[in-house]
Amino acid sequence: MRVVFAGTPEVALPALEAVHASAHDLVGVLTRPDAPSGRGRHLHPSPVAQRATELGVPVLKPEHPRDPAFRAELTALAPDCCPVVAYGALLPQSALDIPVHGWVNLHFSCLPAWRGAAPVQHAIWAGDEVTGATTFRIVKELDAGPTYGVMTERIRPTDTAGDLLGRLAEGGAGLLVATLDGIADGSLEARPQPGDGVTYAAKIEVEDAHVDWREPAVGVDRRIRACTPGPGAWSTLALDGEEPQRVKVGPVTVDPDHAPLEPGLLAVSKNAVHVGTATAAVRLGEVKAFGKKQMAAADWARGVRLPPGTRFGAR
Repeated sequence: MRVVFAGTPEVALPALEAVHASAHDLVGVLTRPDAPSGRGRHLHPSPVAQRATELGVPVLKPEHPRDPAFRAELTALAPDCCPVVAYGALLPQSALDIPVHGWVNLHFSCLPAWRGAAPVQHAIWAGDEVTGATTFRIVKELDAGPTYGVMTERIRPTDTAGDLLGRLAEGGAGLLVATLDGIADGSLEARPQPGDGVTYAAKIEVEDAHVDWREPAVGVDRRIRACTPGPGAWSTLALDGEEPQRVKVGPVTVDPDHAPLEPGLLAVSKNAVHVGTATAAVRLGEVKAFGKKQMAAADWARGVRLPPGTRFGAR
């Protein structure tokens, strides 16, 4: 089939590579417009745009897919199907109707669970033991289209959202190509999603990543892992009478053998920093203070010389 791949961030790259290496004819790539990044806030192409250019594939960067000029470009490319991975913009019906086999999205959950923007983060936060990826045909309703295929992946006890998403992106790339193959040879037919088991995964905002040390240790652990690497879990800390500053905290380890601590209270030893929660203490992994480099929690504590009784701020 002639296909136009739609995607924007780095997580879409394994699927782009797989589609490019497949038997299908990759005639174009759709991605979001160049965006400012870095210290100078200069405009840079998306990771998908950069790779597509290296592969010699035409790149489309409309401000919005409802733009008539974009629809004309897409029509001229005459795609049979448009595979999608994290494109980042809503597609109007006028664009959905162009390819005869529609737009096939790779979504990182086992639908109908965790429809929405942050399925991987919510699966970790909720304590799910298994998640996966699903291919489905895009319809107007959010992530509600009929499904083609699914893969499953066990969530490991130490998985961050970044860890899990990386595995799903690699495994999902093969699922997406297999779906395209099945559509092309007529062996695969989309099936409606079940009406039961629908859950939603809203975007994780910065405020959601504010750690509440009054939660049980397991809840603190899940929140931090779900928010790593983005938007990054954080707490506040005030030293020497200064205004509280945000401090980013990396994954923690629940340590039931450590003496219980009051929620938010820090206990510094030679090689570790523990923090109290509503239940067991947790051992901090890495810390990034404002304007500083990320470092091991013990190194950070030695550098700032935390006085006894120091605690992270309450929410």
